[in-house]
Amino acid sequence: MASEDLCAISADWLKSLEAALSTGDATSFVNHFLSDGWFRDLLCFSWNFRTLSGPEKIRGFLSEVVDGKSRLEYSGLCDFKLDDHTVNAPSPFKLPGPQGIKGVQGAFTFNMTKPAALGRGFFRLMQDVDGKWKALTLLTNMQDLVGSEESSADQHGLYEGRKITWEEDVDAKFRAIEADPTVLIVGGGQSGLMCAARLGRLGIRVLVIEKNARVGDSWRKRYPNLTLHTPAYQSSMLYSRYPTTFPKYIPKGKLANFLESYAVDQELCIWLSSSTASTPVYDSTSARWTVEVQHGDRKVVLNPKHLVLATGSGSPRIPTWNGMDEFQGALYHSDFHKDAEQFRGKRVVVVGAGNASGDICQDFVAHGATEVTMVQRSATCVISSSALEQTHFKLPFPDDTPIEELDFRMHSMPLAFLLQLQISGGTQHMKMLDKELHEALRKVGFNLTWELSPGSGEVGLEGFLFSRIGSGTMLDIGCGKLIVEGRIKVKQGQDISHFEKDGITFKDGSKLSADVIVLATGNEPIMKNTRALLGNEITEQLPPKVLGLDSEGELNQTYRPSGHPGLWFAAGPFGNSRFFSKHLGLQILARELGIA
Repeated sequence: MASEDLCAISADWLKSLEAALSTGDATSFVNHFLSDGWFRDLLCFSWNFRTLSGPEKIRGFLSEVVDGKSRLEYSGLCDFKLDDHTVNAPSPFKLPGPQGIKGVQGAFTFNMTKPAALGRGFFRLMQDVDGKWKALTLLTNMQDLVGSEESSADQHGLYEGRKITWEEDVDAKFRAIEADPTVLIVGGGQSGLMCAARLGRLGIRVLVIEKNARVGDSWRKRYPNLTLHTPAYQSSMLYSRYPTTFPKYIPKGKLANFLESYAVDQELCIWLSSSTASTPVYDSTSARWTVEVQHGDRKVVLNPKHLVLATGSGSPRIPTWNGMDEFQGALYHSDFHKDAEQFRGKRVVVVGAGNASGDICQDFVAHGATEVTMVQRSATCVISSSALEQTHFKLPFPDDTPIEELDFRMHSMPLAFLLQLQISGGTQHMKMLDKELHEALRKVGFNLTWELSPGSGEVGLEGFLFSRIGSGTMLDIGCGKLIVEGRIKVKQGQDISHFEKDGITFKDGSKLSADVIVLATGNEPIMKNTRALLGNEITEQLPPKVLGLDSEGELNQTYRPSGHPGLWFAAGPFGNSRFFSKHLGLQILARELGIA
């Protein structure tokens, strides 16, 4: 289809949609969707993230009354303009699956009246049975609050009338933040840093406290052969791409050093070697927290209005089995794996069969362990890096395209709809790309799955990422080959009975002798850390999970209202922090402006 036709189809549909909005008629608006269409709204029609599927649910949401008007009429979306000058201009699309879902996609901009804001949307159009173009998916997304737009101006450098140096300016800014932070972020990993950078650009005073002595230590201290399992482009930090000299898959030490420099470059106010010293208390009258912080060798009391928990994955999950205290070899959780070389010539058992297990087994093989055995207690979703390159990491844009354009297109897709696509054929396509690897793994007794539970549908990698934060997956970068070759043995299908002084005994009576046992058994839920930090009273007011999908298909609690005033969670992969840090900032800013 010619580009002129794509633009004409998009412009006609968009003009008609705007006309429907101008009437405030939810039924007319919904008629622009397919009968199985999806609508995702990020802060335009409510101060939350919503995903609705089907005419009735979409109409019901937009018909809800706010200050005497329907949501559709109240928000006042208007001035729709086709975004025809970016890489997200109208273009053809085809979605995975046997149905051959294809049509026209593109971005557009709009204005809002309540609140006064700028927005951007994204549509995917298909023809219905009558040949009319209608929305398969539609995203409406708040971009900026009018009058409080995100700043990109360089405040330093050469300019007339300069009276202070850059160092003096930054020092003054830090002193103002430390005296009265509007936002306190707990955790200085990539999520905390990106949120701090974003909030700073929105003019919000934000202080980060980080328990480690250096920014980046949350990566620097992890196991030696760890690298990112996603390419550098997709793992970019907000406002700052990695140097072109960086490898495609960044080693953890190189990433740690980059995060340290990022904190300096973005002028982030961070207290290192700092953590909460007591349970934070929230005063609903003043709408402020009282947070006692152990900052080095002194205690400081802060009163921020907002508390953002960016503490990363939960603490190590360490199962208990009888006899663990009697084991005479080395026994530790994978989070504490540091040096495989010291176990050269030893027998190693790694309990678990996910990403950490695969990396650590490879590390032991590379450093000459006599025998390495992986204990697979349940089936694993295995995807090779080459398959991911073809299905997930192959960019739809030129290499020099801003990552924000990719983020916008990716997050325009409703997550629940994406899982439907995976079940209906997307996962099957990925499996075919790894057919030889999967067949070889099965032959040596490695159990595979693409379902979260038997019979629930093959959601594949996306399902495990959205619902289990990736637990139960292995993004294969070489471990699979070692398993097939027999250099990593697999003990599968038997639960552990107990430990003995020289190994593990299973419930079927079989035994594995070991000098070293590593528990690659994952991490506790984020809410367990939250309870330890905030105590029972506040935690009981929150939904039971952080991350994982809610009933509509949005991620629980992250970058959106948590269920407690002034409390926010920042978690998930790099792309989530890059994109949703803006939404977190807009919600906090709106509260500070008194419009939310």
